[in-house]
Amino acid sequence: MTANRGAFTKDELKRKRVGVLLGGMSAEREVSLRTGEAVSGALRSLGYDVVDIDVGRDLPARLAAEKVDVAWLAVHGRYGEDGCLQGLLESLFIPYTGSGVLASALGMDKVYAKQVFVAHGIPTPAYRAFRDAASALAAADSLPFPFPVVVKPSREGSSVGVHICKTRDTYEAAVTDAAKYAGTLLVEQFVKGREVQGGVLDDEALGVIEVRAAREFYDYDAKYKAGTGTQYLFPAPLPPDQYARVNDVCLAAHQALGCSGGSRSDVIVTDGGDVFLLETNTLPGMTASSLLPKIAAGRGIDFPALCERLLLGACLKT
Repeated sequence: MTANRGAFTKDELKRKRVGVLLGGMSAEREVSLRTGEAVSGALRSLGYDVVDIDVGRDLPARLAAEKVDVAWLAVHGRYGEDGCLQGLLESLFIPYTGSGVLASALGMDKVYAKQVFVAHGIPTPAYRAFRDAASALAAADSLPFPFPVVVKPSREGSSVGVHICKTRDTYEAAVTDAAKYAGTLLVEQFVKGREVQGGVLDDEALGVIEVRAAREFYDYDAKYKAGTGTQYLFPAPLPPDQYARVNDVCLAAHQALGCSGGSRSDVIVTDGGDVFLLETNTLPGMTASSLLPKIAAGRGIDFPALCERLLLGACLKT
């Protein structure tokens, strides 16, 4: 294992063993497996020495046994993109891809991320945070914004546990379901508009893609299951000023959280042209249907090149 804190050159990395950490124990395990398999295949096609490691409690022993020099993080959700895995790798002096401990922890918790966005003047929908389902239900008739609202677990990704409640009648069931997941609950004002996503790579705004889902909500199935009729338009067909504004907001969010490598932000553009940041993913998916690879491809960066570019930025962050 290496204790080198800095990024490597391509020649140096070709002489090192890259551990693609995938799977994990969160609700996003299946997506993580798909991301990891895609990344490891891409890196092998470029001649890197790659070993796949399914993340579990024996991870430190596996890293030592496999003599991993650099880690490519493909673990989504809790324990993977929330700072836990990053902290472990820091303590083992193993350089890794993506954001560091603090940026990962902030980005994974929707409530803390909201606080960062507000502090930096980044427009985001109004919200209330609740410590549990009981407090969220007690506030159903006193929310500072009208229905419809969006109910989210604070520490899940891939739209897991997210519900749009058009009326008070569906609120209780949504809160009860979202409360199954650990962490606080976020109840957010619903903002009607076009859903677009912006990608950032190494502090450069790559561009904006529009997702047109066949169903009303771009949920887990629409994101990851084939045949759902989802369309992806790159570049997003927005007026130039709105396109630039979305790029600016995504880059501002990336920098406000302190992200490294790649990030992907979800944004709503209203009919009036206002831009609202929903959230920023500090460890975006890298599957065949994932958005950061689609954005990068639109900019002429194919999938293996994107994986390699992220690998070249691997380092210790603290």
